[in-house]
Amino acid sequence: MVAINSMNHNLIESFRRLKEYCEIENFKGWDPYDGLNSRIFQAIPFLRKSALCRLVVIQGFKRCPINLRRLFLVPKDYNAKGIGLFLSGYCQLYYAVTKNPELEPLIGNSEKIKEYIYKLATLLIELRSKGEYHGACWGYNFDWQARRLFLFPKYTPTVVATNFCATALIEAYEITHCDLYKDVAITSAEFVMHDLHRTPLGDGFIFSYSPLKGNDTVFNASLLGSRLLTYCYKYTKQRKYLDAAIASIKACVSGQREDGAWRYGMLPIQSWVDSFHTGYNLDALADYRKLTKDNSFDINIEKGLQYYIDNFFETDGSPKYYDNQKYPIDIHCPGQLLVTLSRLGKINEYHELVEKVIDWTILHMQSKRGYFYYQLKKGISSKIPFMRWSNAFMFNALATYINAIQQKSII
Repeated sequence: MVAINSMNHNLIESFRRLKEYCEIENFKGWDPYDGLNSRIFQAIPFLRKSALCRLVVIQGFKRCPINLRRLFLVPKDYNAKGIGLFLSGYCQLYYAVTKNPELEPLIGNSEKIKEYIYKLATLLIELRSKGEYHGACWGYNFDWQARRLFLFPKYTPTVVATNFCATALIEAYEITHCDLYKDVAITSAEFVMHDLHRTPLGDGFIFSYSPLKGNDTVFNASLLGSRLLTYCYKYTKQRKYLDAAIASIKACVSGQREDGAWRYGMLPIQSWVDSFHTGYNLDALADYRKLTKDNSFDINIEKGLQYYIDNFFETDGSPKYYDNQKYPIDIHCPGQLLVTLSRLGKINEYHELVEKVIDWTILHMQSKRGYFYYQLKKGISSKIPFMRWSNAFMFNALATYINAIQQKSII
């Protein structure tokens, strides 16, 4: 246990302000990709039907450092993945204050935290994607045009969002013992097994990003599908879930470079190597190992972690987006470090780096109002308070770290 007076005061105060902001906003907000939710855009049919116009609107809203959403009537809304991240974060907080009651005056008592767990889990179940899917699944609350390759209509489920939502419900079940949360969550395995496409690679296959064609060979998406199947195997003992998880992992580690890096995906336009998706890959492998006690992929974790640490963080604690390019500095990059090192049990080993990254991020990327900025750029940066991308992500990251250090003597 870490004593309060030895815990980084800057960290706790930062988290307290973020928590207060998100609770006041009731976890609703804008998103970098929600431009097509503009009521003005939706009212003009020829714009809605043009892939080029959709792309221009999404990228314009995403890249503009000035928030155009009020002007163009984009409403604040719940995002399922964001709610899943908040739910996971509150579960982490519950464990933290249970281990260390001295935290309660600073970040909330266990009963109040549990109220939020019930509230968010119930909301998350309500936010499931509707349709003829084989199991529970979740998508985003906006139409999403990716380049000109494909369009994901609003609420189209993705394996990434489904992973974060279903595993959050399982975490909530572990605290509340509400069977409904677990029962809904484990049906998501059937979504992964039957609604996603499979692209053969090596001795296995890669799960697609969604049931729609067009984004079928993304490594982190497939690995997060494996992570979810492994969670469901733990509770069902259905061997088919574990076998599919292993097949996907085998394919994805065959795509890992010898130096430990993963490119984003297999398409020529997906050749970049970035920070937080590397973290997703490591998280998935770490949770597979923890849940199955199978150490077959230890070398892939070791190589991947070394590449991650060596290539995505500067000596002053500033994070890099790409392995060969610093800007834009995205809030996902520092946040993911806290989650990945916590999951791998490496907080002790890299605590000096973690402290530098936390201090740098709070200083440069947190508003006095408590929310975190989206991205810093060489020119004018985007300081819009995006709820899913920035604040839910950092809420879960900081809560995960606060829980992790209750078991460590690192400060």
